[in-house]
Amino acid sequence: MLDFLILDDEIISICYNLYMENESTSLLETQQDAPKVETPSSSPSRVWIFILFAAIIIGLIGTAVFFLSRSDLETTSRIRDIFIIFMAFEFIVIGVALIVLVVQVSTLINLLQNEVKPILKSTKETVDTLKGTTAFLSSNLVEPVIKLNGYLAGMKQLFDLFKFKK
Repeated sequence: MLDFLILDDEIISICYNLYMENESTSLLETQQDAPKVETPSSSPSRVWIFILFAAIIIGLIGTAVFFLSRSDLETTSRIRDIFIIFMAFEFIVIGVALIVLVVQVSTLINLLQNEVKPILKSTKETVDTLKGTTAFLSSNLVEPVIKLNGYLAGMKQLFDLFKFKK
């Protein structure tokens, strides 16, 4: 609701927070001068390096299988035993990593339940209080001032109509 105040034959609109309506906050605007960051996966040279690395690994595995199939039984069994030991060690490392992951997830859940949730609850209570304060100020301060300005503008028009000078 816009009310108008007439001063010296000029119409001035009265609007609560007119400045805030016309100005935009810098927090919501995107910066035009910000440098663009290139993601590592979009770089073509990194993709080709990854493909080359994968091809070399596949080639080495193929070469190892070829030479192991041509070697004697004792060498093949030794390499098989080393590979089994390596795989067991890898499973132990993966198990430890999974345990660490589960502990981290439980820590995160605890953090969310005991710290973030109360902060969000407190923030909601603050916003609700602010809404009530805004409604109170609007009905008890802003509306009477706007009505007073309207009455004063009407009286000025009445005085101008009857040509009473001050």
